[in-house]
Amino acid sequence: MNVIPTRIAGGRFSLFNATPLSSPVALKFGFAHLRQRSRRFGVGFPKMMAGSLEKCVVCSETSTTNSGMIRPATEANSEEAVGAVKAGKVIAVPTDTLYGFACDACLLKDLGFRVHWKGGRNHRPFEDFKDSSMEAISRIYEIKGRKHTSPLAICVGEVSDINRFAITDHLPHGLLHCLLPGPVTVVLRRGEASMLEKSLNPGLDSIGVRVPDCNFIRTIARDSGSALALTSANLSGKPSSVCIKDFENLWEHCAYVYDGGVLPSGRAGSTVVELIEPGKYKILREGSAKEETVAILERHSLLENVGMTS
Repeated sequence: MNVIPTRIAGGRFSLFNATPLSSPVALKFGFAHLRQRSRRFGVGFPKMMAGSLEKCVVCSETSTTNSGMIRPATEANSEEAVGAVKAGKVIAVPTDTLYGFACDACLLKDLGFRVHWKGGRNHRPFEDFKDSSMEAISRIYEIKGRKHTSPLAICVGEVSDINRFAITDHLPHGLLHCLLPGPVTVVLRRGEASMLEKSLNPGLDSIGVRVPDCNFIRTIARDSGSALALTSANLSGKPSSVCIKDFENLWEHCAYVYDGGVLPSGRAGSTVVELIEPGKYKILREGSAKEETVAILERHSLLENVGMTS
C-alpha cells in the first residue's frame, strides 16, 4: 500500500483481548494463515510476519466511541462493510501488511448491481449510486491530504478476478497464484476493457493490484462483486498504520473503522513489482517480502528489468 514509487506514482488504530490463532475468527479472517504460507509457496513467503503472530490482538466487542463507527474485523460485519462501499463510503480495514482506506473502485453501471445502503436510516435507489465511486475516490485523497497525481492501488477478492481489471495474458502460467494472496502489489497494464472507474488514476495505463492474505478485506471485495480502491490509512507523508490507534485522528472521515488488532508485519507495506513487460520484472518498492517475491519471479524464469520503468 502507501504511495507506489517511480512513474506509476505520477512521475513519482480501548482495550484488546488476545485472540488465539486457532480461533474461528483468526482462522476465518487471516491471522493464523501466515504460518502456513511457507509450506504453500515453498520459499517461506512472509517469514518476517509469522514471528509476531502471538502479538496479534482483536477487539472483543464493538467500541461505543465515535458514534459506533469502530467494528471488529469479523465475518459478522463484512456484509455491513460491503453495503458501505457500494453506497460510496470510505472505510478503514486491516490487510496482511498495513491498515488501509478502501472504497469502491468500479463504475456501478458497468457491474449491473442493484444495492441499497442500509447504514442508519438511509435507503437509496441504485440510480443515486452512479457517481458514488468517483466521489469516494476523491474523498480518499482528501482524507489523506494526498496529491491526485499519486495513484491508488486496487484490491480484489480472488487471484482469478485480476484479469477483469488488468492485462495478465503475458504472464507465465501460475505466477500470480504463487505470488498471491500475499504482501505483494503487482503492477500491470490496465487495458481498455478494464471495469475500473475512469477517475481512478487518470492518465495512467497501469494499475497496482493487491490480493491481501487477509480474509476480511477479500470478503468485502468478493461480496461486492467489484474491486476496492486501496491505500494506506495515514496522512500522506506520515508513518503507515499497524493498529487503528495510529490513525485515530482520521476515524471521523470513515463510515466505519474495522479493527483487526495490531498487525505483525511492521510498517514496510507490500512489495511492489511491475509485471508489464513480458518475461521481465522490476521491483518498484522493496516492502516486506522482496526476497520471497524475487525467488518466485525467478522460479518462473522472469528476468529483472534494469532499464527504465515502462
